[in-house]
Amino acid sequence: MLALRYLFLFIVIAMSLIWLAGQMGLLKGRPPGDLGVHNNRLKTPSITPNSVSSQAHYYPEHPQAKYASVEAFPVLNENAEQSLLRLGGLLNAMPGIKVVRQEKHYLHAECESAKMRFVDDLEMFFDAPNNLIHVRSASRLGLKDFGVNRKRVEELRVAYLNTLPTD
Repeated sequence: MLALRYLFLFIVIAMSLIWLAGQMGLLKGRPPGDLGVHNNRLKTPSITPNSVSSQAHYYPEHPQAKYASVEAFPVLNENAEQSLLRLGGLLNAMPGIKVVRQEKHYLHAECESAKMRFVDDLEMFFDAPNNLIHVRSASRLGLKDFGVNRKRVEELRVAYLNTLPTD
């Protein structure tokens, strides 16, 4: 019985320390040094199930290619720059997300969770040959994202497509 009390106490202390670390911003991680577009591609999906990418199909042998796969975004009115500006505005309006870099054909946003302050990196770029906007969203820390990155990308997709003019 005494061992069970110590185990309970240990769990409570460990959870409190993890929560405190999150509040102090110690669980944010650092942005990967290889973000951006290289050879018309974003960084590959993570090897663990904590990222999504519209370019996962380029890596069929990747262990998470199927899990990570999401669709690219269409370009609105054939104007990539305006589409990315619109996406950046939508991202900035979402809670816990801020666009940290926006260029003519690329954007990078940091998405911070409300309670533990984990940070995910979301990138988008205009693929001119295919007239698409590719997306990648990945957790900086942890082995699993519990579907958070996919949910965020799909919520962004719905908001973005709802900005299309109706005839």
